[in-house]
Amino acid sequence: MLCGVLLILLESIIPALPLGVFVALNINAFGLIIGIIISWLSTCLGCYLSFLLFSFISKKFIKERFKNTKLKKIIKKMKTIDFSNLVVIIALPFTPAFLVNIAAGIVRMSKQKFLLALLIGKIFMVTFWGCVGKSLLESITDIKTIIIISLLILAAYFISKWLNKKMKIE
Repeated sequence: MLCGVLLILLESIIPALPLGVFVALNINAFGLIIGIIISWLSTCLGCYLSFLLFSFISKKFIKERFKNTKLKKIIKKMKTIDFSNLVVIIALPFTPAFLVNIAAGIVRMSKQKFLLALLIGKIFMVTFWGCVGKSLLESITDIKTIIIISLLILAAYFISKWLNKKMKIE
């Protein structure tokens, strides 16, 4: 179990590692429900640790080194991103998690907002990889997979909207 957790933790930081493969391995080793839960908690923890690291580093290093206008525009957009949109971005199966973690860390996004977005968005993304588990090319060309992705993302969006109303997440 520790190996499955560590692989997914590393994937949150090293973008070349295939999350879909690690989720599939966890599901094959521990069953569908336990495999998805292990994968979900592991990827949320890895992404959150990456976010915290870049949040800490951004204060002293990143903002001083990168002062170009394109970066300023990205930072401005990330600072003002709506909670539901953040959840949808995180829920998309092909979104590079490490970029979202870095961007959220650099802008020093609210820890509560980022963690809740991770917990909601990642469960749908991990469920997708666990149940579909296809490559990017296969997923884009299969209508069933596109429908599943769309339904999972819509569910993530509506849950985030409901939660945002209840908790007033900024």
